[in-house]
Amino acid sequence: MKRLSAVSSGTPRPAALEEIAQALARANTDLLPPPERRLGRNVLPSREALAAILGDLRAALFPAHFGATDTSDAGIRNYVGYRLDTALFELHEQVRRGLLFACAHGNGDVETCEQRAVEITRAFALRLPAVRALLGSDARAAYDGDPAATSADEAVFCYPGLSAITHHRIAHELYQLGVPLIARMIAELAHGATGIDIHPGARIGGSFFIDHGTGVVLGETCIIGERARLYQGVTLGAKSFPTDDQGRAIKGRPRHPIVEDDVTIYAGATILGRITIGRGSSIGGNVWLTRSVPPGSFISQAPLRDEVFDGGSGI
Repeated sequence: MKRLSAVSSGTPRPAALEEIAQALARANTDLLPPPERRLGRNVLPSREALAAILGDLRAALFPAHFGATDTSDAGIRNYVGYRLDTALFELHEQVRRGLLFACAHGNGDVETCEQRAVEITRAFALRLPAVRALLGSDARAAYDGDPAATSADEAVFCYPGLSAITHHRIAHELYQLGVPLIARMIAELAHGATGIDIHPGARIGGSFFIDHGTGVVLGETCIIGERARLYQGVTLGAKSFPTDDQGRAIKGRPRHPIVEDDVTIYAGATILGRITIGRGSSIGGNVWLTRSVPPGSFISQAPLRDEVFDGGSGI
């Protein structure tokens, strides 16, 4: 308190600062469970720690792009092993914290949560080669789908869409493994950095490309097939959701769109509800769509009979 009170002459008196601090501490009890239910060691997960873990995981997934100075086979292997070991060690602790937080809210016992943290971290590590294969297809899709891209490496280095999908593919695995809080925190780190908001529950196939990216929103129960391409400002959202007798939203119901393979959705399009966008379709800019469309559809704001749809943004 002495340090706070000495910052400037404009700060409150020490006694007032003490009162403010106590009031803020008490205010936090509206979100956290009572102390007797916090199990004595329920420390919340750390956003800062997760950001560092993601840096290590990204370096392990793309070592030549993020940190490896020795490009020999042995050098790459050693570098990947070091960054991966660091990431998994720290991830285990954050997974443990996330599970204990759930335990404190009545979702399990401490011993089970401790054991599950080990199992989840191991299972996540085993999935990383498949994650890397998907991300490789995403980088190639960015190069193939953007005439301004000079290489797939440029997409890895520079494209916010590639950064967002990297976060998402990591978060999705953790979501599937039963750590939704950690997954949501990772998704929000990507959202803050790129302006792209992808719920970790969304299922996204390979060769996925978000061009430009700012303002894209993909809901929890979205299903997106292979080789889909989205532009900035696209929303795949829910039109409505059911509620229980108390008016609270019923969780987990499918309520977001299904986008089949080889679909392109242009800037500003809003697609709502559990509808299906058929394979090979193109949805034009600023379209508002709440009905399913068959494969091969071309949907725009203008009447289709006179429309020439060139299939590219030209940017």
